[in-house]
Amino acid sequence: MAPARSLQIVIPGGSGHLGTILARHFHEQNHVVTTISRYPKPREWQTVHWEPNEMGPGGEYIWAECMQSADVVINLAGRSVNCRYNTSHRREIRNSRIFATELIGKAIAQSSRPPRLWLNASTATIYRQSEDRPMDESTGEIGGSEADLPSAWRFSVEVATRWEQTFFSADTPHTRKVALRAAMVMSPEAGGAFDAFLRLVRYGMGGRAGSGRQFVSWIHEMDFIRSIEFLIAREDMAGPVNICSPHPVTNEEFMCNLRRAWCTSYIGIPSPRPLLEVGAFLLRSETELVLKSRRVVPGHLLKAGFEFHFPQWRGACRDLVERWRDLNAD
Repeated sequence: MAPARSLQIVIPGGSGHLGTILARHFHEQNHVVTTISRYPKPREWQTVHWEPNEMGPGGEYIWAECMQSADVVINLAGRSVNCRYNTSHRREIRNSRIFATELIGKAIAQSSRPPRLWLNASTATIYRQSEDRPMDESTGEIGGSEADLPSAWRFSVEVATRWEQTFFSADTPHTRKVALRAAMVMSPEAGGAFDAFLRLVRYGMGGRAGSGRQFVSWIHEMDFIRSIEFLIAREDMAGPVNICSPHPVTNEEFMCNLRRAWCTSYIGIPSPRPLLEVGAFLLRSETELVLKSRRVVPGHLLKAGFEFHFPQWRGACRDLVERWRDLNAD
């Protein structure tokens, strides 16, 4: 469900993996796209340098000028979580999300013509670890209080919760707001989650991680884009929305289908938890990314009538592998 007319779309944090996917798509659909970034790159669309505290003579944020004519703001700003959660990185992860959201809220509040819609990134990690039942927006349980929860996992939930609190508390009465509780977006392009999982399969390490019973919530790139278009068009939708496939799968099933799609051995070398801890340390990452069970489902999207092109992981990963091969063909 694409918007019927050309829109002015502003994407703070738009130089990252997901921002580039969205900006490219909306540009190709003849919308006027502007991305805001600390390190803007030359693109076919307009890019603006992000200097958070730089103000003009009237007290307005310089970077916020592009919001004066915006119809939609899609805030994706935030430091990557693919790192070790030491004190410095935790501060950067927290501040890059909460501070950016505060500033965007202030810029929208000061706008003489505020955008009709503000989509703000959130994360499916906000829910508790769950193998027993799926988590939707209405009945899902916010995590952080589980017994024996690792410190890094508790930190992620705390950041996600404060992020959404900051977003919804912004004084923007004329702007509809949606928090995008997104699962891992699967795209064949380099730098994304799918590329990392496929690399394990290509190198013969694509077995289950840990017990393999933990659930993986995911969404195909095409459905991610379509869900954003759907939310833009559906003016009756607001609040938290889960952006994910309706069919999360266990890690073991996830990796098995990926191996089959790659046409490799149906047997992958498993990675026990102690080995994952060592690998995460060496790769400067956290095991939460593969060991936390995210069994999240898109209750609001399904109730609103959204239809997924790739609801099942088996079909999605086949499509993604084919497109990965095309992109990386010699």
